[in-house]
Amino acid sequence: MKRGLLGCGIVVLAVVVLLGIAVAGGYNRLVTLEEAVKTAWSQVENVYQRRADLIPNLVETVKGAAAFERDTFTAVTEARARVGQVTFPSVPNAEQFQRFQAAQDGLSSALSRLLVVVEKYPELKATQNFQELQAQLEGTENRIAVERRRFNEAAQAFNTTRRRFPIVIVANLLGFSEKPYFQAAPGSDKPPQVKF
Repeated sequence: MKRGLLGCGIVVLAVVVLLGIAVAGGYNRLVTLEEAVKTAWSQVENVYQRRADLIPNLVETVKGAAAFERDTFTAVTEARARVGQVTFPSVPNAEQFQRFQAAQDGLSSALSRLLVVVEKYPELKATQNFQELQAQLEGTENRIAVERRRFNEAAQAFNTTRRRFPIVIVANLLGFSEKPYFQAAPGSDKPPQVKF
């Protein structure tokens, strides 16, 4: 009888130890992946900040070289201000993420309008300062695309792991929520119209 109880006790203890190891392993994996998402998010913020820092220089260069159209200038300035108001201490939740993306999409749209205005002023396109700023802005936009892709990859790795069994149980118990993804701006599936 004692042997039977001892054997059952050992089996129960082994099951508890194995469950503890599985929970700890799942938790550690989620923490590692969540930190990768946070790192990717900070890089996204970094390149967006670079763009925000370049915009005043670009606007001033355009303003100084052209009879600048006030509504475009106002739109760029307001969009940049809205972007500056959307900040988070860490990776945003889904609602915050949508606000961030909407603000960034608004700034992208305003910058596109600014560059269309520039087309009206050929002498501006020829200035060295403008060419350098435009190259910096184009490089920044490419960096943004790369960092957004990297963020989506990190979010995908986290979300995939989070949804797998048995880690989904650990994730739900310990409050690990899914990470949002960057998506294309509405209407970006249609090619832009170029008119001369």
